[in-house]
Amino acid sequence: MAGYFSTFLVILTLGSGLIWLVDHFMFAPKRKERIALAQVSSGVELDQEAIEKIAPLPAITESAISIFPMIAAITIFRSFIFEPFQIPSGSMMPTLLVGDFILVQKFTYGIKDPVWRTQLVEMDEPKRGDITVFKYPLDTNVDFIKRVVGLPGDTVVYRNKQLYIKPSCEVDEKQTAGLKCGEFNKVGLSIVNEDEFSMQGMPLPRLTESLSGIEHDILINPMALETKGRYFQQPGTKVDEWRVPADSYFLMGDNRDNSADGRFWGFVPKENLVGKAVFIWMSFEFDNTPDDFLPGWIPTGVRFNRLGSIQ
Repeated sequence: MAGYFSTFLVILTLGSGLIWLVDHFMFAPKRKERIALAQVSSGVELDQEAIEKIAPLPAITESAISIFPMIAAITIFRSFIFEPFQIPSGSMMPTLLVGDFILVQKFTYGIKDPVWRTQLVEMDEPKRGDITVFKYPLDTNVDFIKRVVGLPGDTVVYRNKQLYIKPSCEVDEKQTAGLKCGEFNKVGLSIVNEDEFSMQGMPLPRLTESLSGIEHDILINPMALETKGRYFQQPGTKVDEWRVPADSYFLMGDNRDNSADGRFWGFVPKENLVGKAVFIWMSFEFDNTPDDFLPGWIPTGVRFNRLGSIQ
């Protein structure tokens, strides 16, 4: 849907801009000539009403001239600088909640054209711990948001609720901060609390995970079985092990037992990256139940304490 909207914005911008240009260079001079001749013939200065009758501005041209600056600004801002997204599910809890509205920095991983998504300018590479919006590899019309766990060349293992990373020794040392290259590193976990979140009455422990020096919180469900039978199986690896190909990334949700992430569909190619989630600009609560008078999509409150930078 976001891809269709981007294409619509570009078409609207180009269309209104083209109408404005054609009018500016072809029809506007002719209107000025008619007005000037009428003014000379009448011998008095014409008022606006008379001018509009002598040289009327077509409605489509007037509309294009009015909306072009605004639409062009929105297209540039949304395509190359920041794009708003809404969090639709709990797969990134506790970091991002349903009802959070976030800004995604589009230029972090490079500047791309908004229609064909061709890389125009190279920028930074994704880092472990980045929360990234990307085009879902199985359906690029859908946007997903997850956390970068594995970089190109890494081997990632997720076993018994524990993450292990074996970074390649051929990458920049900055990308392996806190990890020993060529061997599996057990990613550090520490308990925060056990009763803040729950699912179907089951408490979900909240843990702090230290990923290459980047600390963030995750949720696990101790009673949930690992559905390894549904895992993406990469040739030559164990069922819960993945080797990240070149120019690809392995991403996981922070709500580890309620996230359809790279464990189930594989890797995200670099060209699928949309940008880095950097800011929560609004956060609504949706507490209406089927028995309530108001529908569930109407907010019941605002979580002002959640507004700010995303960790």
